[in-house]
Amino acid sequence: MINTKVTIAGVTLHNPVMTASGTFGSGMEYSDFVDLNRLGAVVTKGVANVPWQGNPTPRVAETYGGMLNAIGLQNPGIDVFVKRDIPFLKQYDTKIIVNVCGKTVEDYLEVVERLAEEPVDMLEINVSCPNVKEGAIAFGQKPDSLYEITSEIKKKAKQPVIMKLSPNVTDIAEMSKAAEAAGADALSMINTLTGMKIDVHKRKFALANKTGGLSGPAIKPVAVRMVYQAAQAVKIPIIGMGGIANAEDAIEFLLAGASAVAVGAMNFVNPYATVEVVEGIEAYMQRYGIEDVTKLIGAVENI
Repeated sequence: MINTKVTIAGVTLHNPVMTASGTFGSGMEYSDFVDLNRLGAVVTKGVANVPWQGNPTPRVAETYGGMLNAIGLQNPGIDVFVKRDIPFLKQYDTKIIVNVCGKTVEDYLEVVERLAEEPVDMLEINVSCPNVKEGAIAFGQKPDSLYEITSEIKKKAKQPVIMKLSPNVTDIAEMSKAAEAAGADALSMINTLTGMKIDVHKRKFALANKTGGLSGPAIKPVAVRMVYQAAQAVKIPIIGMGGIANAEDAIEFLLAGASAVAVGAMNFVNPYATVEVVEGIEAYMQRYGIEDVTKLIGAVENI
C-alpha cells in the first residue's frame, strides 16, 4: 500500500498534485474532464478586491515549447468569487487554495481579510503583480518589498500563507529567505518568466502588452534549478511548478526539494493532465517500491 499524502503548513493533501493558478479557473471549466476529488488541491485563478478587466488583446501567443500570456489577471473580484466559486469547490474532497492579487498592500489585505472566515484551506499570494506605489516593480522583485508584504499579510491571514515567487530576480535563494523570515508558511515557484515575441511578417509585437509571461515545458529546467536552490536555503515547504507535462516532470521537482507540485500550461494542451500526473506518480512509487511519497522530497543524489 502506498501513501501519497503530503502535509503543507498543517494542511494534509491526498497527494502532492495541484493546479497552477490561472490555468484551471476554479475548476468549473475542467470538472467534465477531471475528477476534482483526485487532486491534492485546486489553486484558483487570481482574486482581487475589485473586478479586473485585464490587458487588451491579443494577449496570448504560442512559442516554441510554451506560451506567452499577458492576460493581466482578469477576474470578477472577491464578491463574485465568494458567492460562486467557493460553494462550487466545497462540493469536492480536495483542498482549496485561493490565489490573491493586488496593486497595493492594502488591496491584498482587503482580500485576505474577506477570506478569513471563508472555508478555504490556504492562501497563495501572487507577488508578481506590479506594485503601483513602487513604479510598477513587482512586489516579488525586491527582498525588502517581499518581506513587507509577507509580514503584513501574515498579521491578517487566518489561513496558512504561501508566497508565490517571481523567477525574474537575480537570487531566488535571497527572495526565499526574505519570505521565510517574514513568516511565510510555504513558497510556490516559479511564476512565469518575462518574455516577448515579434511577428516578423507584420513587424509587430505578438502581444498588445509587448511582454508576457512565458510558461510551458521550455521553462522547466529553470524552475527545477530555482526550486532546488530555494530548498537549500529555507526550511518551509515549497510547491514546485513550471513546465510540468507528465509524472516524470513532477517527480523531478519532488527530488529537487518540492513538497508538492502544480500543473499549469499543460492543462490547456491536455485537460486530463493533472489526474494523469497523479496516476503516474502512483505508478512510479509502485515500480520502485516507494511506500511514502515524502521519501522522494529532496532525494536527489550527487553523482
